[in-house]
Amino acid sequence: MGAAPSIGIVGGGQLAWMLAEAARRRGVELHVQTPGPHDPAVSLATSVIQAGVRDVAATQQLASRCSAVSFENEWVDLDGLAPLAAAGVRFVPDLEALRPLVCKRSQRELLNRFNLPSPAWFPLERVHEPPEPPEAAAAGGGAAAASIQAAAVASPQLPPGFAYPLMAKAASGGYDGKGTAVLRSDGDLDALLARVDPSNWIVEEFVNFELELAVVAARDQFGDVVCLPVVQTHQYQQVCDWVLAPYEAPHALQQAVRNMAASLLTALNYVGVLSMELFYGPRGLMINELAPRTHNSGHYSIEACDLSQFDLQLLAVAGEQLSEPALQSPGALMVNLLGFEHRPADDPAAAYEAQRQALSALPNAHLHWYGKAGSSLGRKLGHITVLLQQSDPAARRQEAMARLEQVRQIWPLPQRPGAEQSS
Repeated sequence: MGAAPSIGIVGGGQLAWMLAEAARRRGVELHVQTPGPHDPAVSLATSVIQAGVRDVAATQQLASRCSAVSFENEWVDLDGLAPLAAAGVRFVPDLEALRPLVCKRSQRELLNRFNLPSPAWFPLERVHEPPEPPEAAAAGGGAAAASIQAAAVASPQLPPGFAYPLMAKAASGGYDGKGTAVLRSDGDLDALLARVDPSNWIVEEFVNFELELAVVAARDQFGDVVCLPVVQTHQYQQVCDWVLAPYEAPHALQQAVRNMAASLLTALNYVGVLSMELFYGPRGLMINELAPRTHNSGHYSIEACDLSQFDLQLLAVAGEQLSEPALQSPGALMVNLLGFEHRPADDPAAAYEAQRQALSALPNAHLHWYGKAGSSLGRKLGHITVLLQQSDPAARRQEAMARLEQVRQIWPLPQRPGAEQSS
């Protein structure tokens, strides 16, 4: 990478911690802005500014220590940071490239604008809009039409073309199943409206898919786009459970995924890492969500690829040219270690020492423990990546499921069906 650059990261959680690991391997200085003195990235950062991630004055201080500033997640105060950008602070990705990606509503509008396949959706507040009166009633006189509209205002109604079940999502602030709700009836809709601000929620069709896929892509300042392999992801209670890399997809499907990612990155003039979650089923590929950052689905790349997703972020932020990552083993299985019991921070059992030792002893396994304080059901405490040995796709999938069962014998899934998860 030439002379060692100095990079700032807004955020200090597990993504910043893994980025800091990659930065140390590459001899890059990494300065972090994060609120907690014990946040995961603090122990590895070159320096730390202890402040909230939306504290613009702290970001200005961070920028004074480095040549470019990037972000751990999309909870960014774009308007607050705009004066810093105008004053010469180099943000990667650029703030305007981030703008349509920082909330799910603007993401959906972006995908619609580019005619990229995604679920049909509507803003939740639209359920309060009265429908157009039927032609027959309208022809019968203004009084009839007015009475229909008045009745509609009294009770929320789905827009034409939508029917239960539906998936409601917070446009911003949701993660790992938090900020989502399945709507199966008018009663569910009424209950949601009673507890949320409709202007910050969207509602999507319930997609009939066969499996979920994901890809991590990156674009450098020269306009080159590279992609990690397409992977299969599996969810448990709306939290990523495991990832299998690579997904044994036909070449045409892999190329379609790559083309979608390249189209988005190029159209936005986006420099940095972008992650894309997809549904795959009877209607083909559909983009589920976008994340303008490194992603859980790409963690396997730390051991399985010659360039990890964190390497790609460092290179892009430093202004270096990117090369296509390549697998260094036939495949990999990444399993999230989700908290399966409540343990306060001062409980020694919250460190799961016995389980961690047993996981580390598994062959071809690499354990990543995030060092979070305490444990709660569904909280992401770490992950393990198992490098797979089988080259044949069917044999590799069978190997992956056998290795998954080994992990589950040591680290069970949390048992609290239907509950929201925290991270």
